[in-house]
Amino acid sequence: MKYGIYYAYWEKKWGVDYQNYVGKAAKLGFDILEVSCAGMKDLTSKEIEGLKRCIEEQNITLTGGYGPKESENISSNNRSIVKNGMKFWENTFPVLEKLGISLVGGGLYSYWPVDYTKTIDKQADWEHSIKNMRILADMADAYGITLCMESLNRHEGYLINSARECSDYVKAVGKSNVKVMLDTYHMCLEEDSFEEAILTAGENLGHIHVGENNRRVPGQGTLIPWNKVGDALKQIGYKGNVVMEPFVISGGEVGRDIRIWRNLRDDYSIEALDREAQESLGFLKTMWEE
Repeated sequence: MKYGIYYAYWEKKWGVDYQNYVGKAAKLGFDILEVSCAGMKDLTSKEIEGLKRCIEEQNITLTGGYGPKESENISSNNRSIVKNGMKFWENTFPVLEKLGISLVGGGLYSYWPVDYTKTIDKQADWEHSIKNMRILADMADAYGITLCMESLNRHEGYLINSARECSDYVKAVGKSNVKVMLDTYHMCLEEDSFEEAILTAGENLGHIHVGENNRRVPGQGTLIPWNKVGDALKQIGYKGNVVMEPFVISGGEVGRDIRIWRNLRDDYSIEALDREAQESLGFLKTMWEE
């Protein structure tokens, strides 16, 4: 397996200059840096080349994450919204290809975070999403990109909340580049068993996020049986990416959208964050590989 970390662990903004975080990820021992697809379509040729050169020099692979805006929701019954969502990806996929990003995960099937003041018709949205995801999958496939559907907890999304729903969705779409994505934080809220959720995803598991029940780095929580998670991944023969997605800093766009209303660490200096990320990486490797 390859291990990565999401850049926003250190950030308060979505969409930044990623070169600093590429170097940081490499220095801390990670194989992957996950970045946001937000703003990718607006990068200049010079910015793309600079970032591409950086990842090559640091021997880091980029993966992409995204929570579509409400105006980009492909599960909508509003054709203009769906069209806008497709246009976003039409403009983004070419940039991802240039950066060697072959995997994008998140709540791509809907929008994020969901506005629960609005009426929800889950069945209708499910059907719209599947139909439009087939189109989006073909678009992504032209650029060699796999799309991973992230199962989200009920507070952040309604369309896919469990590994079973995610597996059913992926099977209904029926495209080889559409996969299941699980996240241990969301699994804490929605799954009866971490092991059963992973076994349910099985060969369709394309990506996994790891983080504690309190959104800290792995090894700093109270609920997740990391040894059992690792055993289940071995049972299904998972050889894919394992990307940490901790959030511990309040404030800014990231803190607002993730609902981090207090700093989760007493010391949230860059040095402390780096140290804990590196220690957590060692924790997972010791737990799963030794």
